[in-house]
Amino acid sequence: MKKISIKDVAREAQVATGTVSRVINDHPSVTEEIRVRVRRVIERLGYEPDPLARSMRSKISRLIGIVIPDLLNPFFAELVQHAEQAATSRGHNVIFMTSFDDVGKEADRLAQLASRKVDGIILVPSNGFHALKAPKGVPMVVVDRLLPGYPGISADHRGGAKLAVDYLLKLGHRRIGCIAGPSNSVPAKDRLEGFRDALSACPEAAKASTPLIVEAAFDYHSARLASTYLLAMARDERPTAIFTSSDQQAIGCIRAANDLGIPVPAALSIVSFDRVQLADIVTPRLTAVRQPIGDIASAAVATLLDGLKPHAFEAPMHFQCELVEGESTAPPQVPPPLTARKDPG
Repeated sequence: MKKISIKDVAREAQVATGTVSRVINDHPSVTEEIRVRVRRVIERLGYEPDPLARSMRSKISRLIGIVIPDLLNPFFAELVQHAEQAATSRGHNVIFMTSFDDVGKEADRLAQLASRKVDGIILVPSNGFHALKAPKGVPMVVVDRLLPGYPGISADHRGGAKLAVDYLLKLGHRRIGCIAGPSNSVPAKDRLEGFRDALSACPEAAKASTPLIVEAAFDYHSARLASTYLLAMARDERPTAIFTSSDQQAIGCIRAANDLGIPVPAALSIVSFDRVQLADIVTPRLTAVRQPIGDIASAAVATLLDGLKPHAFEAPMHFQCELVEGESTAPPQVPPPLTARKDPG
């Protein structure tokens, strides 16, 4: 079947091909009578404009590229979804790619997107303090994992972590463990600093909690192993509460506690970071610090489409987090009182 061309539409509507093009692009110079006539012909013939040809002529592709480290982390999946919703509402589509947390693949993905003439790129960098080569002539916003020298948009990771640990301190916990993220991750580093910020106001808790910091990847399996290490300590040494740097880590922590017969939250409280949809599904429902993922994604899209160049920012844009209480926290368990022994004499 022959593909309908713009010439076919022009012939049927009895106008020039340039007029059809102006109707498609909503040019104000076209009269309403001509606009209606051409659009009726387009609909009747089933003509579909070639998006690539249109982008080459207008130099606007109506495409936004997104590069994330992986899709297994639910935070990144939700970020892409919110970004797509924000872009679609502005008449744009998205192309997303994964770097598999690899610097070389990340550079390749950025080059691919630049070759497709995208209008801008949202990048969540791979872990590590690496030199980032931004494509020339393509606006780019760095999100979540902010790199030195590259202003961008993220949640206030440090403030959010402090919020979580402050909450545990108010519940009465003093031996608070921390499943920190990878040391080469900017958000993980900031969350660990927030953990320490909260403890600095309580010397008793700081002294008891300092040995209870364990590094792990942001995933379930790594956190399960790290939590098992902490919870296998003697009862008077192990933490009564644990702050995890991600929801996935929190789920690994719950599994480790279950394996050791430690009930959550009766004998162990857990507060996590991210508060993705997964937090409501797990049992017990997680108490967690929520990142405003939708706000972050919308701000990134708006920055690109409104022509605000990232290098124009004087400092990164940080969004405040909030603590959402679930069912994974409680005051520390109070040991039963000692029963006085009766004197048999």
